[in-house]
Amino acid sequence: MPTCGEMLVKLLDNYAVDTVFGIPGVHTIELYRGLPETNIRHVTPRHEQGAGFMADGYARVTGKPGVCLIITGPGMTNIATAMAQALADSIPMLVISSVNDTHQLSLGEGRLHELPNQQQTIAGVSIWSHTLLRANELPQILARAFTVFSSERPGPVHIEIPLDIITSNADHLDLAPYPLAGPPAPDPASINAAARILRQASRPLIAIGGGAKNATKALIALAEQMNAPVVNTVNAKGVIPYSHPLAVGGSGSQDAIRDEFSNADVVLAVGTEFSETDYDFFYHGALKVGGKLIRVDIDPRQLTRNIRPDLPINSDATLALSALTVALSQSEAPHDGRGITRAKALRSALTSNQDANYQAVFATIREALPEVIIAGDSTQATYYAWLNYETEQPRRYFHSASGYGTLGYAIPAAIGASLGNTDVPVIGLIGDGAAQFTLGELACAAEIKTGVIFLLWNNNGYGEIKRFMENGDITPIGVDIHTPDFMTIGKAMGCNVACPNDLESLKQALINARSTATPTLIELRQERFTEGPPNL
Repeated sequence: MPTCGEMLVKLLDNYAVDTVFGIPGVHTIELYRGLPETNIRHVTPRHEQGAGFMADGYARVTGKPGVCLIITGPGMTNIATAMAQALADSIPMLVISSVNDTHQLSLGEGRLHELPNQQQTIAGVSIWSHTLLRANELPQILARAFTVFSSERPGPVHIEIPLDIITSNADHLDLAPYPLAGPPAPDPASINAAARILRQASRPLIAIGGGAKNATKALIALAEQMNAPVVNTVNAKGVIPYSHPLAVGGSGSQDAIRDEFSNADVVLAVGTEFSETDYDFFYHGALKVGGKLIRVDIDPRQLTRNIRPDLPINSDATLALSALTVALSQSEAPHDGRGITRAKALRSALTSNQDANYQAVFATIREALPEVIIAGDSTQATYYAWLNYETEQPRRYFHSASGYGTLGYAIPAAIGASLGNTDVPVIGLIGDGAAQFTLGELACAAEIKTGVIFLLWNNNGYGEIKRFMENGDITPIGVDIHTPDFMTIGKAMGCNVACPNDLESLKQALINARSTATPTLIELRQERFTEGPPNL
C-alpha cells in the first residue's frame, strides 16, 4: 500500500525537484520510504536552519524552489529564521513538514514535538502555510505551491502533513504534475501610458531589483532604447552586465545615486521594493524621486509600499520591459549618448571612495576565480562587496546582510549554491562571529564532497557591532567573544584549510581550492589584509 509520504516524493520528482534538504526524524521517516525510487538527492545538514539556508542558496543560483523536509515542532522553529530571510528576499522555497495526528492538533497534551499551533507559528514567515487533512488533496496542494513559484512574487511555502495522513493509503493519487500558470502580463493601457511618459523624458533612470533577475535581455533592450542609466539593488547585481556602458552598479544608498533619483525626470523602477537596506543603508532619510515614478512589480501590494508611484504596473518584469520596448520602438532614442555619459559619471563618483585594501582582496578573488559565485553573510568584507563588487551575470552574488539580515547564512547557503551550479566555483564569505552560528555545516559539505570554498574574515569578534557601540559612546559588551582555532576545526570537519598571509598566497589558496572536490576553509585575518572596516 503506497502511503501519502511515498506519493509526495514521487510528485516532487515529477515537478523536476532534484535535491531536498532535511534531517530525518521519527515523524518524517515515512517521507523517506519512496526517495530511493526517485531521482531526488537528499542532503543532510546539521541543523534545520542550515537546511533552510542551503535551500535558499540553491534557489538563488538556479531560480528553482529549494525544497526541505522538516520534522515537527523544533525542526520548524529552527528553520523559521531561514524562511524569514527567504521571505524578505523573495526566494522560492518549499518547506514540507510533519505535524501531530489530526485528532491531537491544538490539544496541548504534551505530545512529542507538539506546538500549540504549528501552522499559525510558521504562517508569519511564509507566503502561504497549509495543513493537509486528506491525502487525496495532496496533488492539488502541491500544484498550488508550484503555481506560486511560477506565477507570483516568490517566497517560502509551507505544507504540514499530520502523521496519520502521511501514513495513510494513497494508491489512488494521480501523480501527473498540474500545468502551471505563468506570471501576469501588463495591462496594455498602462504600457501605453508609460510609453507616453517615457517619450517625454530628457533624463530617465531605470532602477531594478531582484524581481528583474530573469529579465536581462529585455532590460538591456529597453535601457538602450531609452538611453537610460541602470541602477540596481544587491539582488539585481549582474542583471545588466557591469561591462555594459549603461550599468551603474553600486547601491541605491550611496549619495551619488540618491542624487540621481532626485534629478531624474522619470524613474522606471522594476521589481524593487525601495527597502531601507537597499536605499537608505546609511540612514540619510527616505529616498526622494524628483520626477515621475513608474513602478513595475509582480506583486500588486508592493506597488503601494514605501514610495507612491505616478503609474503602477502589475506585471512580470520581462513581460513589462518587452512590452515597453515595443511601445517605444518607433520613438527616437532621447538625447543620444547622454545616458552613457551619466552612467560613466555615476560610476566615477561611486568608485572614487573605494577602499584600496578591500578592493585588492576582491580583485584577487576575481583573478583566481573569474566565474565565481559569492554567498555573503553580515561581515565587513561583505559590506564592501555590497557597494563595490559587481558581476557580469545575475545570480553570481547575494548575501543575507540586507533584508532580514540574519547571521550564519553564508556557510550553508554556499553549500546549497554549489549543488545548484556545479560548473563554477562557489565562495561562502562569512565573519568569524557569524561563522560560529553554523560551523557544523562544514561537516555536511565534507560529507557530500562539494568543493565549496569558505572564506572566513576574522576580526576576532563582532567587529562591526563593536564599532557601532564605540561610535555611539557605549561601552562594548558582548562583542569581544572567544575566537576558536578555525584551522583545527576545519580539519576536524573534513575540510582542507589555509590561512594566507598576503594577496599572493590568497590567490594560490583559491586556485588550489578550486582543483579539489573537498571543501576548503580559508581564514583571512583582517589585520593581514586591511587596517580596519571598509571606507563606505
